[in-house]
Order: sequence, then C-alpha cells, then structure tokens
Amino acid sequence: MKKIKIIFLYILSLIAIVVLTIGIFILIVTVQEKIFVPEEYLLWIFKYPASRIMFVYELYFFAGFFYIFHKEFRRMLGEVSSKDFFKKHRKQIIPIFLTLNVALFYIIVSSVTVITNNKIIDYSFLSPQGREYSYNDIASINTGVYGKKRFPFTHSKGDFFYIIELKDGSKIDLTEVGGFKNEEEHEVFIIEKLDSKLVKMNIPKVSSMENFKYSTEHLDKIYTDKIRNILENTN
Repeated sequence: MKKIKIIFLYILSLIAIVVLTIGIFILIVTVQEKIFVPEEYLLWIFKYPASRIMFVYELYFFAGFFYIFHKEFRRMLGEVSSKDFFKKHRKQIIPIFLTLNVALFYIIVSSVTVITNNKIIDYSFLSPQGREYSYNDIASINTGVYGKKRFPFTHSKGDFFYIIELKDGSKIDLTEVGGFKNEEEHEVFIIEKLDSKLVKMNIPKVSSMENFKYSTEHLDKIYTDKIRNILENTN
C-alpha cells in the first residue's frame, strides 16, 4: 500500500511538473510581450539559445527544488551524506539556489528582439533598455532550411531559418518567433514581405535550397510555397 502511495505521488508530481512547465513558458512569453514589445510591431523574437535554455532552466529548477525540499528525492539519488551536507550548508545553499534562478530568469526573459516597420530593437541581459537599429544597419541575410540535427535543444530537420546579421555582428533568426501583430497571418507570410523589402534595399543575401525538401514533410504547401519564394528571392 505504501509503495502504491509513493508511485501515485510521483505520478502526480510528474503531471504537476508538466503543467508548471507550460505555465512557466506562458508566463515568460507574457512578461516578455508586456515589457519589451511596443504597439507598432510586425513580429518579435524569443532569441536562441535562450528559447532553448528555458527548458533546461525549468528542469534545473524543479530538480533543485525537489533536492532541497523533498527528502525522498535525495534518497532516490542515493546520496547518503546529502542529508547531513544539506543540513550543514542550508543557509548557503538556499540563497545561492534562489539567486541563480532569478539571474537565469532575467537572462531568459530579456532575450527579445522586436521588428517594426522601420527599425529593429534588440534587448539582452546586458542591454535591458534595448539597442535600436534601422534596416540600413543590416549587413547580410542568410536563409535556408536545416538538414539533419546535430545537437540536442537546437533545430529540427526541415526547420526554416532566416538570419539577419547586423553591422555590429549581432545575429537574429526571425523564425524564432515569440509573437506577431496579425495573429491570423503565419510568420512566413510576414517574413516574405519583410524579405522583399530588404532585398530591394540591396542587402547581401545568401540563400540555399539544399534542404528545402525536408520542410515539405511537415508543412502544408501554402507555407512551403512562401518559403520557396523567400529562398528564390535574391534580386
């Protein structure tokens, strides 16, 4: 009976973690939009790699939380001396844990770039006030479709990318979309219009059709046609 109770509690814990993970993601995106995104925007980007680190952060947060506040979790890890260690260093461990989480949360939340009709506003943990760029500050464009996945928490095979590089060396992938103004319009439609404008400004563009076929495996034709238009628009 006790084992069934423990199993039941762990199942409930896993469900709670999933629900909280979704909740934290929605919270972060909502905070980003409220703080950083102005009314006059086309789309805003939740920048890579912070958009992936967020999930690692959540795993770390929950693992740390259970380690500190759940005796059974520490026993499950088989750390015989962890109880004595934790008791001895409790006053140091908890503040460090909370400080690290606040710092990571701030880094993740501030990783936002906003695209408007005439400028780019790039935020980061070093520039929470944002750096403004005009379209003339775009040095180059690199676009295509990803092939085979090389590393976890990166991009999947068949994912479309559209990376702009600014004159100061900053790179922004416009497909890492956090949200866009017209919710009825897919992101590739917005990027296609923007791409047409940037190419007419004679911004150097490197485009590859090499892995385009992979995008057709998981996207409808209406979207892959737009991606093709973007990849073939070089003059």
